[in-house]
Amino acid sequence: MSALSAVNPILAQAATPGTSSPLMSLLPMVLIFGAMYFLMIAPQRKKQKALEAMLKALRTGDEIVTTGGIFGTITNVKDDRYVVRISDTTKIEIGKGFVQSVVKKADGEEVKG
Repeated sequence: MSALSAVNPILAQAATPGTSSPLMSLLPMVLIFGAMYFLMIAPQRKKQKALEAMLKALRTGDEIVTTGGIFGTITNVKDDRYVVRISDTTKIEIGKGFVQSVVKKADGEEVKG
């Protein structure tokens, strides 16, 4: 019976709220934020940088797809938009942020992904 009475105060002390250090109560939040950064924020930043690099590399003659799903060929590059030929007689102007991907570069190189 003496062994049980020795364990009982230890369990009671461990179950008492407010006895842990403030650092230990903050640790789960830090771990959750760290996991969220590596699972969500870092990949999104990488994707955004790749998109910006792709937009800077666009030139006249590149075949693109817009976010609306329109395929076309860039005929002119302006400061904040592209002039895109979508058929033999139709040209439209789109904002630079509305280019989703490059299908084919002007030099004939196929783009993957």
